[in-house]
Amino acid sequence: MKFFIDTADIDEIKDLAETGLVDGVTTNPTLVAKSGRTFFEVVEEICSIVDGPVSAEVTATDYATMLDEGRTLAGLAPNIAVKVPLTRDGLKTCRALSQAGTLVNVTLCFSPAQALLAAKAGASFISPFVGRLDDIAHDGMGLISEICEIYANYDFSTEVLVASTRGPLHVVEAAKLGADVVTLPPDVLRRMYSHPLTDKGLAAFLADWEKTGQSIL
Repeated sequence: MKFFIDTADIDEIKDLAETGLVDGVTTNPTLVAKSGRTFFEVVEEICSIVDGPVSAEVTATDYATMLDEGRTLAGLAPNIAVKVPLTRDGLKTCRALSQAGTLVNVTLCFSPAQALLAAKAGASFISPFVGRLDDIAHDGMGLISEICEIYANYDFSTEVLVASTRGPLHVVEAAKLGADVVTLPPDVLRRMYSHPLTDKGLAAFLADWEKTGQSIL
């Protein structure tokens, strides 16, 4: 499973990229706005830090403007994945960009029917939002299961990118279902390191080692 980081915070991206665990980055207009910097500046810097796909989202809603924006974004760096909404015009844009060789991330997916359309349109990634579905008492992971089953039936190349993850359990459940990618906020990735028994065991090992009076170096 690939791990994408869902942020536009350069310091966070640099810190986590150093672990070797980050395969890509996803951004959106809200995340970039929080950075307080210009959109192009942020996206270009992220692309210079991370070798994998960096999702940058269009802001238009009509096909012609979305296509122009998508082409502009794709020209920023070779690892840009243009992010488009799962609307009729968004899927038309996805088709045109993907046929031109551009990576496309179709976002705001909330149903298996939408995911099927995105795959037919040639999406590189489909982004179902599990957390937002859970928030309204719908089964977010159930959607991931359905999409993975449908894609496997037809050997679609579109990768299932689990978005709106709220905690480590979402990541684990997505991995169990065979999702290709999960995008997660930095704090969720850091929480995956933690377990009280790991901390307890390490403390005991270090205490016992100190008693020996020895040193490895």
